[in-house]
Amino acid sequence: MNNTAKYISELLYRYECIILPGFGAFLTKRQPAMIQEATHAFFPPQKLISFNSQLQNNDGLLANYIATAENISYTDAVAKIQRYVLSLNNKMASGKRIELENIGAFFTSVENTLQFEPFQDINYLTEAFGLNSFISPSIIREEKVVTTHITREVYKEQVEAIEETTPIVFTPEKRGYRRYMNYAAIAIFGLGLLGSLGLYQVNTSTNLENDRLSIKADKEIENRIQQATFEITSPLPAINLTIVKTEEPSSSVNTETEVNAAISGKYHVVAGAFRIKKNATKKVLKLKAKGFEARLIGVNKYGLHQVVYDSYENRLEALKALQNIKKQQDRRAWLLIHEL
Repeated sequence: MNNTAKYISELLYRYECIILPGFGAFLTKRQPAMIQEATHAFFPPQKLISFNSQLQNNDGLLANYIATAENISYTDAVAKIQRYVLSLNNKMASGKRIELENIGAFFTSVENTLQFEPFQDINYLTEAFGLNSFISPSIIREEKVVTTHITREVYKEQVEAIEETTPIVFTPEKRGYRRYMNYAAIAIFGLGLLGSLGLYQVNTSTNLENDRLSIKADKEIENRIQQATFEITSPLPAINLTIVKTEEPSSSVNTETEVNAAISGKYHVVAGAFRIKKNATKKVLKLKAKGFEARLIGVNKYGLHQVVYDSYENRLEALKALQNIKKQQDRRAWLLIHEL
């Protein structure tokens, strides 16, 4: 049994164009809700289906869907579609009217052209699920004639009769009561205004204090970063100390040369900062032994000698090197941006 029409119907809920290779394409277009004033009929939003016989190239959508639904290969799905299209063309050639379930009907007109007539009983717009069209009975409004003039005259006569029997007198006590109420209202308004001004001043002072504390915290963090130091907990082996003592003059010269090497780049991966230059020099030699282009880059504003693993011209290269050093060497390394 060939269920190609059923698969096309299922895909119309999700896509706007479904191509049946070798036959044509089914297109959908959204139509908003509408009202027919003549018949008082209300129609929900829906997808209108049309057919274009010029779009026949296989885009793979229908074939892949059939292969997944029936658990067959893509080649078998394409062959199944071809057999279905061949049966449709044979029926159309014999002049028969063919109907695709839940989609529409195809027939040949007197001009021998292919015609498509979509079914209207299915709405492929998922947003309008459960909404049906309906016809509302017409609403008839009755106009009431209001005799305003006559009603006004009747009320006037009633008021005059009441005033003749029961005159209305305003006593001084009632007038004084109204004055007290006016004063109370003015006092309440004044208190509200003063409260608003006080609240505004409190908010302003609070915001200023928060800004001051934020600036102070930023400066404290910067000071802690710049004052970071590293301690050498393990001494050099005895054999290394002996070699340094025997070649002390040349080592001193080499150290000064290496430390004061030409510095390029403004992005520096900092290894530590030391108050004693001798300790900073030892740190440089230790890093060079590990293969880094270590050097001294001068003294910061706190009087500390800064040692760097290396310096870079490119920010991305410096960040990448910093990440590797934190993983493999020391997680306390950090990046300094400074023109030397």
